[in-house]
Amino acid sequence: MAEIAVLLVVRKIGLAVAAETLKYARPLLAKKPEYIEALPNEMRLIRNELELVHAFLKGTGRRGWKGEVIETWRRQVRRLAYDMEDMVDQFIYMVGKQNQKGSWWDHVKKNIMKPNSLFSLDEIAKEVKRINQELKQLSESRDRWAKPLDYGTDIPVAIYETEQEMYRQSLIESLYFQERSLRIIAVWGMGGIGKSTLVTNVYKNEACSFDCRAWVSISQSYKLEDIWRKMLRDLLGKDKKEFDPETMNSIELREGLTKILDKKRYMIILDDVWTAEVLFKIREVLIDNSLGSRVIITTRIEEEASIAEDGCKIKVEPLNDQDAWILFCRKAFPKVRNHICPPELIQCGIDIMEKCDGLPLALVAVGSLLSLKTKSVKEWKLFNNQIIWELHNNENLNHVEKVLNLSYKYLPDYLKNCFLYCAMFPEDDLIHRKRLIRLWIAEGFIEQKGACSLEDIAEGYLGELVQRSMLQVVERNSFGRIRCLQMHDLVRELAIFLSKNESFCTIYDDTKQVVHVGSHPRRVSVLCCSDIGSNMDPSRLRTFIAFNTSTALSSWYSFIFSESKYLAVLGLSGLPIETVPNSVGELFNLRFLSLNETDVRELPRSITKLHNLQTLSLQCTQFLNFSRGFSKLKKLRYLAAWRLEDATHSIFNCCEAMEPFKGLWNLKELHTLEGFKASAVFVAKLGNLSQLRTLKICDIRSGHCAQLCDSLSKMHQLSRLLIRAVRDDELLQLDNLKRIWKCQIVQLEQFI
Repeated sequence: MAEIAVLLVVRKIGLAVAAETLKYARPLLAKKPEYIEALPNEMRLIRNELELVHAFLKGTGRRGWKGEVIETWRRQVRRLAYDMEDMVDQFIYMVGKQNQKGSWWDHVKKNIMKPNSLFSLDEIAKEVKRINQELKQLSESRDRWAKPLDYGTDIPVAIYETEQEMYRQSLIESLYFQERSLRIIAVWGMGGIGKSTLVTNVYKNEACSFDCRAWVSISQSYKLEDIWRKMLRDLLGKDKKEFDPETMNSIELREGLTKILDKKRYMIILDDVWTAEVLFKIREVLIDNSLGSRVIITTRIEEEASIAEDGCKIKVEPLNDQDAWILFCRKAFPKVRNHICPPELIQCGIDIMEKCDGLPLALVAVGSLLSLKTKSVKEWKLFNNQIIWELHNNENLNHVEKVLNLSYKYLPDYLKNCFLYCAMFPEDDLIHRKRLIRLWIAEGFIEQKGACSLEDIAEGYLGELVQRSMLQVVERNSFGRIRCLQMHDLVRELAIFLSKNESFCTIYDDTKQVVHVGSHPRRVSVLCCSDIGSNMDPSRLRTFIAFNTSTALSSWYSFIFSESKYLAVLGLSGLPIETVPNSVGELFNLRFLSLNETDVRELPRSITKLHNLQTLSLQCTQFLNFSRGFSKLKKLRYLAAWRLEDATHSIFNCCEAMEPFKGLWNLKELHTLEGFKASAVFVAKLGNLSQLRTLKICDIRSGHCAQLCDSLSKMHQLSRLLIRAVRDDELLQLDNLKRIWKCQIVQLEQFI
């Protein structure tokens, strides 16, 4: 959605006009024409206007307002937001360069040419003024043309016949548990998984065992008074002699509910709960009358399900392949005896079923639609190839899209970019937590909160996406932390569709089709593509990641370094690359550079100009050593570099570590340091890196141990230490580490 682009630039403007930034900007702006001196104020005005625009966009998105005028207006806003983001990045870069006066910059600035692609301060000021004027015009045009209609968000509940006996039995047992006190039962899982259908069946069959009952669907924009009124109306049923819910105010509704619930055994369903806040408010009227009353909530969010006791939380999982196939065939072949799929359609049917990935809602809708189509391989293959288009455009499937999109619509703004970013990874790919978090940080998606590190905040965001069933955990480490994740296939396809609408990214994939997104994509993900040189305009590119090692190198490789002046993320792992162009030093905005598993032997000296670089990964390369000046990269948070000498890992020293470069120990923002050799100086200085969380160090000698233990004692954030002796028979005395870390959990390993 356009609001996430707006929110990102609002945050960046906040950094640009912060007191600390402007302190260094004043000399740059002094004695300049008036319109240049007014640059910070112009940016503040834009930020103020964009904050209002963001609030408006957020409101239209939540209410489901659509229409060509609204969509055109959103596109125009997004374009201006991207323009402004570019200008802010350049302004901050120029201020940062100004801040280097009095140091080495004074001696070398005459010999360093400003990249031709960068704007001058004069051009930035003019461009910001232009953006401000266009933004005002956009706001005025909104009032003239943007008169959206509220289309509502009612979504039909799918009814399917396959009984999920395990869930049903668990739910029924929770209803009739011998405990007579009030019990809250939570049924949770991703959208379309069948929560409401499950509860509906149990409600219809078991409600007669209770004195009174109520079913209330909770919208995101709920009004507590409306919820209580609906609840009271259901509880009264046809008996409305005592109360008239339609005429009662909030206090009367609350009193009426407590009076009824005090003397009766009740069952109340709260369907599709999005926040704990509404649960706590409703809970105020839920009297525990020790009559065995039950409240069932359905939710997509694990955190909201935690209001129930552990024994009363039921997570509904996707159907297994066998049950999914049975449900699909029952809907696709309703008139065929035993619902048997014709042999010639089996493979097509399996391909379509797998895209539904066990979601009953999708299986029922897709199967039912196919029951109306010709039973031919050609027809079914055509449908399979355009299933996502069908979801968006076929009214018989539109409710599936709505159900899945609700989860995205109600994500907090700070999670929306993070969620869409996951769609850039290949289908069924294992997304590793650490890599994803580093990419999010490089993109600027993670906002500093108090004293917490960006990594900890990002990990919290990841947990929220898992709790909301937007990502699925595949593996956890020995500490119970997420190691890798996956996206549900349909959720990923819909995320790609949303990315296309928002010009968030372009995904190239020859195995399916090329997804084109506008003329100026912000991010490019290459999954499998023979050549993208003629299809891509790199001028506004922020991210380029190649996932497939067979991607052909063509003209794009050179011009991405020379033309992509705003590039923040560059992932080239696995590509047949031997050299990195000297023009890499002109990528002033670069924060993430990955060259793992390439044939790169050296990096150009210009790379030391990348003062914003946070991640540099050179694992399993032919890289030999670091040139002088790497200690200038003060913002590095992740640095990994080693050569793989033996791919079979059959010898002790199968990995060749790097010699530490001078000043490495002064990179005090480092969180991860991997693949460096120990030396007396390096081991002694290692204690300066007090923010380290992961350390892999090689060639440890027995003489290093005492100093190493002393340096490690200063690393209070360290959670993982991997060490390798210089030889397999070298005796390392590291007993002091147990004493040092007796109050700290640290994973200590020997690695080869």
